[in-house]
Formats: sequence, structure tokens, C-alpha cells
Amino acid sequence: MKLLTTSYLTQTAQLPQDGRHIVAQYDETSVVVYQAYCPAIAHFAVERGYFGGEFSFSRMSWIKPNFLWMMYRSGWGTKAGQEVTLAIRIKRSAFDTILANAVHSSFVPEVYTSEAEWKQTVAQSSVRLQWDPDHHPSGAKLERRAIQLGLRNEVLAQYAHDWIVDIQDISDFVQHQHQVVRSHDWTRLLVPSEAVYPVTDPVIAKRLQL
Repeated sequence: MKLLTTSYLTQTAQLPQDGRHIVAQYDETSVVVYQAYCPAIAHFAVERGYFGGEFSFSRMSWIKPNFLWMMYRSGWGTKAGQEVTLAIRIKRSAFDTILANAVHSSFVPEVYTSEAEWKQTVAQSSVRLQWDPDHHPSGAKLERRAIQLGLRNEVLAQYAHDWIVDIQDISDFVQHQHQVVRSHDWTRLLVPSEAVYPVTDPVIAKRLQL
């Protein structure tokens, strides 16, 4: 597996315990995001390096840069239709473009001058932004918030075909770590190495509510 991994206990001690933060594995040119699909969609993507086949371009597709948030949503790959976990490395410039175009999925008076303005912005945007409670590997809620980003229309098409650097099926890793989670022995749990992703544009950081 190409993902860098680390001890869960080591990583959690280094991350903020509350607030809104984009937590991800990234380097100078790329960022890893996660999605979980049924075998038909996932295997097509892994074999070809892009999304197609049974992948739907007519509905919003959500990406998550935080591994444990993906695990919470997919039940560690046990939920129907989410059996295969993909680690999708995309261009860092593309991830920054997604963040720059993200619009909150609900009205936030601190960001939008009115609900009418927010509704108009939502209608025109191809990227949704949602902050949800991050979760402990056991599924318990944390004070820290995790981001997920919904893509549609031209942004989804670019993501699926043009922005992907690499796609990995990490289901075996997920299944092995799920067994560790079930034992509640957090000293043995490995997770992808992640850190707080820097958003250097103050206007975008403020709009994202970082």
C-alpha cells in the first residue's frame, strides 16, 4: 500500500482536539481523499485510473480527506454499497480549487449576507461543504469537526477524469484495522498519516470557517 501509515495514538495526540480542521494526507503536489463504493464501481476505477462504468455523474459524489471519518461513514467497509474503500490521490491544485468553490450545505449567517444569497450561491456552485463531528475509531463523536465535500456537474467530471493522480484499493488494510478496532486495542491500530491541511488564503479560510 502506497499510503504512509502511523500509530493511531501517536497521530491523535498531534491533532487538534476541537474546532473545524481539514485533516488529510498530503504532500507538495497531491492530497489523498477517500470514497467507498460497491465492487463494480471501485474495480473499474482502480483498473483504469479514473471513474466511469456504473459511476453516476448525475448525482453528487462526496469525498472525505479524513480516513477515520470515511471509516465511520462506511462502517469500516461493512455497509452495503461501500464494501471497497478507495484512497484517491488528486492534484493538490485541484483540491485547492474544490475548497475555493465550496458552498455550505446549510445557511450560515456568519458567511452569507442573507438566506436568499446563500440559496443563489448554492444553485450556482458545483461543490458542497459540510462539517460534521469527527469520530473516534469506535464510532464515538469527537469535539473536532471533519470536512466532507460534495462534487457535481463540471467539477465532478474534472475530478473523475482529470484530477486523479492515483487510485488504490485499500480494503484489505481497512479490514485488518477493523479487526484491531473490534479488539479495542488502540495501541495496535494503524491509520494513514494525516495532518492539518493549510489553507493559506485568508478569505477562503474564513469562508470555510476554519
